[in-house]
Amino acid sequence: MKVHYLEIVCSDVDAVCAAYEAAHGAIFGPADPMLGGARTAPLSEGCSVGVRGPLADTEAPIIRPYWLVEDIEAALEAAVKQGAFVAHPAMEIPGKGTFAITIHGGVNHGLWQL
Repeated sequence: MKVHYLEIVCSDVDAVCAAYEAAHGAIFGPADPMLGGARTAPLSEGCSVGVRGPLADTEAPIIRPYWLVEDIEAALEAAVKQGAFVAHPAMEIPGKGTFAITIHGGVNHGLWQL
């Protein structure tokens, strides 16, 4: 298992980015509209972390790992068979890959296919 993208949704994006920059030497770029306005920083082995504000008034702060998968449809099917709820179906982000979100055991899980 490998985390491809770690998404952090929070109320103060700049403060969270500054804290990670100070503590870990991360370098965050400007907001990326393709990732919901997330400011991203590269991590080791091609992974990245993105920090963004809520996309709706009802979206609560959350930290969501997106696990790298070879076949997102097969991974979604397997998750559903184990009792997961599909919160967001597979959707391609041009030039970045395809993502989906499931909820299982009350926890958000992201899937990412390159």
